[in-house]
Amino acid sequence: MMGGGGGGGELQQLSQELQQIQEEIEGLEADIQELRDEKTEIDEAIEALETLETGSTVQVPLGGDAYVRAEVQDLDEVVVGLGGGYAAEQSESDAIDTLETKKGVVDEKIDAVSEDIDSLEAESSELEEKAQQMQQQQMQQQMQQMQGQDGDDE
Repeated sequence: MMGGGGGGGELQQLSQELQQIQEEIEGLEADIQELRDEKTEIDEAIEALETLETGSTVQVPLGGDAYVRAEVQDLDEVVVGLGGGYAAEQSESDAIDTLETKKGVVDEKIDAVSEDIDSLEAESSELEEKAQQMQQQQMQQQMQQMQGQDGDDE
């Protein structure tokens, strides 16, 4: 039940699929950027815990780019978010361990998303090749039709 230009619709469908894949890839790349930012923040927290001492003066963010100076009272009371809205008070070394674990989880997520991007890019390449082949076939068909119209001088 196909009309005259059989390949046209298929080609359009391919280009739509390619566009969808491209949008998915862009979304995943944004996710990776967020994860990398999260990892940087964790690194900064670990570094701070390693360099701070009880009695150190720190700038505490209040939000809206406003800070106050405060003195660290006790590094054995570090409150660390555990996810799901829960937090725990931990010693400095336990807090660092927790943050290292969190960083590992973020790394795993980055790897997983990267793999997704790789497979989408492979799928995209395959579809692009397919589209090119279809375009070439259409060109050849058109050429043959043109030659056929010239009247056969055989």
